[in-house]
Amino acid sequence: MEENLYDVVVIGGGPAGLTAGIYTSRALLKTLVISSAIQPPQAVLTDIIENYPGFPSGINGFDFVENLKEQAEKFGCKIITDHVLKIEKKEKIFVVYLSNGEIDSKSLVVASGRRSKKLGLPKEDLLVGKGISYCAVCDAGFYKDKTVAVIGGGDTAFTEAIYLTKFVKKLYLVHRRNQFRATKILQKRLLEKDNVEILTPFVVEKILTKIDENNREIVSGIVIKNVEIQGIKEINCDGVFVCIGYQPNTEFLRDSTSCTVILDTEGYVVTDENFKTSVDGIYACGDCRSGSIKQVICACGEGARAGLSVVDFLEKIIFSL
Repeated sequence: MEENLYDVVVIGGGPAGLTAGIYTSRALLKTLVISSAIQPPQAVLTDIIENYPGFPSGINGFDFVENLKEQAEKFGCKIITDHVLKIEKKEKIFVVYLSNGEIDSKSLVVASGRRSKKLGLPKEDLLVGKGISYCAVCDAGFYKDKTVAVIGGGDTAFTEAIYLTKFVKKLYLVHRRNQFRATKILQKRLLEKDNVEILTPFVVEKILTKIDENNREIVSGIVIKNVEIQGIKEINCDGVFVCIGYQPNTEFLRDSTSCTVILDTEGYVVTDENFKTSVDGIYACGDCRSGSIKQVICACGEGARAGLSVVDFLEKIIFSL
């Protein structure tokens, strides 16, 4: 039991979770970080992080996270890759149920992040890797000198589109509104590209497919509808990059019965100013937290604060014994 008992288990291996792990490990707490086997941290999928202080030339997202891992491990933090199914509380101990067993801990930090939303169209899941993608950094190389469509109008959509313009022959940006949520600098950068066509206000009605030489069904285009005049337009393209928003990776909290963590209407974890949840001993930080600013530097700051709150929580328990 003691061998499997941690002072703190951090659920999530992104910037928030790893920073929390750095702080709790430096405080000499026995710390375990569980990195998701299913949902990689958003930062890992980012080609370049250019607004993190101290990196004037920017830094690749994967490299940044690897640096955080190395730093956490230097202070004694253990990092594993697994999938969290649910958490339960037995007396004063939290039990984290994983795909490959279970872990006991005196406290928890939920830093499970968020993932891309889907269009919700027929065949979308079946066509992932066959023309449907949610990550330009991962898949841009497959579309060299081809035509793609990027769906969305926020920072993510514009960042992905800018990256894709280096590879593709033609890029359509499809957005349901005439106005974009993306920052002005990202809009300026994309609109300066000569291989980009903006299509607004359109929504995707259907994904078109064809059978390739390997007898696979792959994307051949999309049908889009103008939301103002209800006109239909068909776009021929080889790939569709979906960038329409995110949803939090908090399903495992909904499946937990003995310790109910309050979530907001969208599924994000509700906390107080010290990142404490509705359950004593459970803290949350980063992109899965309600009200968080979805930026790497903010995730790191929240991870640090959540880690310090855990240290304070456990010290109070020890001193009260």
